[in-house]
Formats: sequence, C-alpha cells, structure tokens
Amino acid sequence: MKIQESAENYLETILMLSQRNGNVRSIDIANELEFSKPSVSVAMKNLRENGYIHMDKDGYITLTDAGREIADMIYERHTLLSRWLIRLGVNEKTAAEDACRIEHVISKESFEAIKKHVGMN
Repeated sequence: MKIQESAENYLETILMLSQRNGNVRSIDIANELEFSKPSVSVAMKNLRENGYIHMDKDGYITLTDAGREIADMIYERHTLLSRWLIRLGVNEKTAAEDACRIEHVISKESFEAIKKHVGMN
C-alpha cells in the first residue's frame, strides 16, 4: 500500500474536507491546499485511475475503500504526532508542519510504539 507522499496528502485532504463539509469537489481541494485547479485535476485523475477515489458525474469525489484506508492511516498519524509534539512544548504551527512531514516516512512499527508510549491507542 505504498503510494507517493503527494497522493497521501490528497487522500487525507479529501477525508478532512468530507468530514468538514460533507461533499468534496476538486475546487475544494485546490482551495484547501492552495494548489492550482489544473494540478488538482491531474492528481484526481491519477487517484481515480489507481482506484483510490470515485468521482460522480457532478464532480463529487468520494474515497474508495483503498483510498479511505490510506487517508485514515495518514490522518491518524498526523493527529497523534501533532498532539504529541504540542505536549512536548512545540508550538501548534510547527507541530502540525513537522507532523505532516513525519507522517509519511515513519514506519508502522515506530508509529505503533509511539502510539503505545503516549497512551493514545
């Protein structure tokens, strides 16, 4: 289930937007990430072709089971790592930025160990 970091970020963004707004379209993703509409369009095409998202005839995007699994994993990592760094005294903005970088490279084993250690499982 290894995909590129950018794809993981898009899937996580789709998950967060769907939780916040219900419906998600490419323009919502472009606005959230401050990316161009053409860049998002290309990314959505790739995610759709690889089976991570479904786009209906009206342009609404939903995660497939495979996309949801990755989005949930990345979102959990981001949330736990951000909270942990904040508890350690890192300011909120820096914690979120660092968590965003760490969430893509940390091994499952290391993440599970951190999760167990901080009691957030």
